[in-house]
Amino acid sequence: MPLPKIATPTYEIDLPSTGKTIKFRPFLVKEEKLLLLAMETEDTKQITNALKQVLKSCIQTRGIKVEELPTFDIEYLFLNIRGKSVGEDIEVNLIAPDDGETSVTVNINVEDIKVIKNEKHTNIIDLGSNLFLEMRYPSLDEFIKNNFTLEEQGMDQSFELIAGCVSKIYNQEEVWSYSDVTKKEIVEFLEGMNSIQFKQIDDFFNTMPKLSHTVTFINPNTDVENSVTLEGLSSFFA
Repeated sequence: MPLPKIATPTYEIDLPSTGKTIKFRPFLVKEEKLLLLAMETEDTKQITNALKQVLKSCIQTRGIKVEELPTFDIEYLFLNIRGKSVGEDIEVNLIAPDDGETSVTVNINVEDIKVIKNEKHTNIIDLGSNLFLEMRYPSLDEFIKNNFTLEEQGMDQSFELIAGCVSKIYNQEEVWSYSDVTKKEIVEFLEGMNSIQFKQIDDFFNTMPKLSHTVTFINPNTDVENSVTLEGLSSFFA
């Protein structure tokens, strides 16, 4: 007689990028082991790939392509799946800014950590003369490729990443989609911009939605109230 299957609960969460509701389950022991082994290597590429593999297993909604999700969706998903797997509270050690040396342990509830969206953020770049550039968010695959693979090949990471995030270029008469042109053509197009035009692209990345939470605590050595803003997944596991 075969052993019984252990029932696993499922939960729902809204993706920050689209608002779409998806279902997920907590980590299993085998998946947590995979993450721990990857983290022990201290190799960012291995950790990221393990993270992607675990997310694929935990997401129960069909049609969700983890490798195409924006990085802030990935971070938010992982944080919440981890919360349902090992506990809602995260213990973080922070250095008090008022003296720059006192370490304070702070507990943060996962549900309090949100993806913050900048009101000035836009994915439409106005290049003037009725010419526009529409950007899309970098996926996890693009992050891995441009921070590891291309670095090994000695290619220009920043321009490759930016070019990969161009969705389309258009004016009133024509539309040039990413799939209609080569990466080289897009890079050459970007290199032909002036500094003001290119700064708008820089602003797109700088104001992208991000996982963020501000923690307020008292420095026990000075009795001074401190505030520290944590951004990005790695900040919550420091």
